[in-house]
Amino acid sequence: MSSTQTEPRPGASAAGSDRYLRFTLNGEMYALNIFNVTEILEHRQLTPVPMMPDFIRGVINLRGRVVPVIDLAIRFGRGVTAIARRTCIIIVRIPTPTVTDEEGVTGSTQDIGVLVDVVNKVVRLADDEIEPAPAFGAGIRADYISGMAKRDDGAGDDFVIVLDVSRVLSIADMVNLQNAVAEAS
Repeated sequence: MSSTQTEPRPGASAAGSDRYLRFTLNGEMYALNIFNVTEILEHRQLTPVPMMPDFIRGVINLRGRVVPVIDLAIRFGRGVTAIARRTCIIIVRIPTPTVTDEEGVTGSTQDIGVLVDVVNKVVRLADDEIEPAPAFGAGIRADYISGMAKRDDGAGDDFVIVLDVSRVLSIADMVNLQNAVAEAS
């Protein structure tokens, strides 16, 4: 048996974290690399922002900072997340490129809240436990998925969809979507 080197999965962190935050959304299990998660909040009142796409449910004040909250169910075209007792907001930090005058493109970060039905637990997933993203069949855009992992809780042959947070929450992608919706209406 020969060994081959593989490229890291898209969405894998630079730190190589093998820990993922597992959560449920509309009955399906998803996971985010814990490297991107900064905190988990109980659901709180959101302040709606006029003329935003539907998947931006509003903003929250997080220690003096305005943080947009995205409803992943709407983002994935799966309806609206119903607010219940265990509904949570996962705060994730994503890189956002910014342009400077003299030096070109530099990097910064943006905190974004992700509205989910329930946060389950942090799990360890080694690279060899995560299968490549399927080209079809997951019900969401394939480029949002960094891989699929088998559930470890005895729930049969179900999979956990490992999301590529930088693509799911891409600021540029969301702005383009908002512009397309505005042009169509």
